Amino acid sequence: MARVRIGDDIGRAAMTVVQLVTADGADAATSVDRSTLALAVRYSLQLLAEQAPGGTVEVRVPPFGAVQCIEGPKHTRGTPPNVVETDVTTWLALASGDLSWADARANGRVHASGQRADLTEVLPIVR
Repeated sequence: MARVRIGDDIGRAAMTVVQLVTADGADAATSVDRSTLALAVRYSLQLLAEQAPGGTVEVRVPPFGAVQCIEGPKHTRGTPPNVVETDVTTWLALASGDLSWADARANGRVHASGQRADLTEVLPIVR
């Protein structure tokens, strides 16, 4: 069964709320209500999967979601060879362009394993 697509109007509204709250340096995970946070994460992951379709890299943002993206060899069972995992606040900053991939990696805010686990070319997602 296919997932229901989050509408752009609803998804962008959630992203806007997160960006407004975090503009002063507030932590999204503690400053935005859980349902808005979940919607913003799921919407940005949805956009990532649409803009960079494929099954080579799995991007995880616990506890709200995960998607497979980036063209190339697709894994079918077990732990994927290329995994990116990060917290909610870091993911939303990456997705919106408030944080660069290089800075997130340098500061240990993103855990990436595998040769293709680099999202430099597909970030930011939402502007």
